[in-house]
Amino acid sequence: MEHSERALYIISVAAELAGVHPQTLRIYERKGLIEPQRTQGRSRRYSEKDIALLRRIQELTNEGVSLVGVRKIIDLENDLARAQARIRELQQALDRAHEDLVEAVQQAHREHRRDLVPVPRAVVQVRRRA
Repeated sequence: MEHSERALYIISVAAELAGVHPQTLRIYERKGLIEPQRTQGRSRRYSEKDIALLRRIQELTNEGVSLVGVRKIIDLENDLARAQARIRELQQALDRAHEDLVEAVQQAHREHRRDLVPVPRAVVQVRRRA
């Protein structure tokens, strides 16, 4: 688990860090905007990643976006982040494949050069059939 995903904060601390009331966090949870981890005693625990998400939710709601709109924006941002990660992954695979192809072509050239035997220059007469 990444450091940013470790659930460290109780609801009151998370609310303070995000600049909202603890009841607002409960509303966000009911609306499916955030899903804090739970202790064995069922207490909510929020991670740095959760705090960043809460701040993003606040940013959007302060701009007048409804909670339904916030959900859609966050889902689209997550989809975009996954797509960009996949593109980077594919680009790296393509770069590796290109490097492998260049090396294979260079190796083929080296092997063919060894197979070539120099032929002394000679004049060859070609007869034409009558």
